[in-house]
Amino acid sequence: MPAAPAFSAHGAAVPAVGFGTSPMTGGMSPETVVAALAAGYRHIDTARKYGTEPAVGEAMRASGLPRGDIFLTTKVSHENLRPDDFARSVDQSLAALGVDYVDLLLVHWPNPQIPLTETMPALARAKREGLARHIGVANFNIALLDQAIALCPEPLAVLQAEYHPYLDQSKLLAAVRERGLVYVAYCPLGRGRLFGDAVLAEIAQRHGRSVAQIALRWLLQQNVASIPFSSNPQRIADNYNVFDFELGDDEMRRISALKRADGRVANPVGRVAGGWD
Repeated sequence: MPAAPAFSAHGAAVPAVGFGTSPMTGGMSPETVVAALAAGYRHIDTARKYGTEPAVGEAMRASGLPRGDIFLTTKVSHENLRPDDFARSVDQSLAALGVDYVDLLLVHWPNPQIPLTETMPALARAKREGLARHIGVANFNIALLDQAIALCPEPLAVLQAEYHPYLDQSKLLAAVRERGLVYVAYCPLGRGRLFGDAVLAEIAQRHGRSVAQIALRWLLQQNVASIPFSSNPQRIADNYNVFDFELGDDEMRRISALKRADGRVANPVGRVAGGWD
């Protein structure tokens, strides 16, 4: 299995395909993460809010891989964005994971009730104290991203947000590129909604691949990292095996044309003020 390429920003090298551990889809266990690491994944994404940090830490130890071989991401939830709460959340995450640092620490969601003037210095402090090698934000729109960049004493490396063929994120992706960050896509398979799509099925059949592999390859060819999840060992392996084929320009356009107004899976209502563009 070829190693995943990495996308780079401000010293961070983010593996292009990682393994998501959100409990939203169920089936998350240490054995699931061990299977992902055995399949070649070296980017593992968790969050304090998910409750999966202990299982991820257990899997990392069980895998026998050196800590430095794994790019580990966790997140601070929106209710913990004041400085003292932020620092406490980071300490709790490290304890739950059983590690001294994470490779990437993200603000999970912005909180309109807590100003970024408080949150971004706290995020930078975690990096300066060696608790996170790199930092970033998740679920920020362009305006909030610009505020975060301006207010953070350390450079942001990543924006994580939903992205898949049913959700048009072209404006956000362009903004992320212009600002020199890596885009990491969560829900890259639309939480299963893509699997019955006729266009994706046709392209998959042509390449002798699965619909999931086509969707992940579409992201990869846009220089977007992704963090798919599966609890099935074969699908875990298949989702990682997207580096040895290529979609044509027409196929890329056809997949991009699948965007729909109701394509969003994650519900941002009440989370982010000011829209998503």
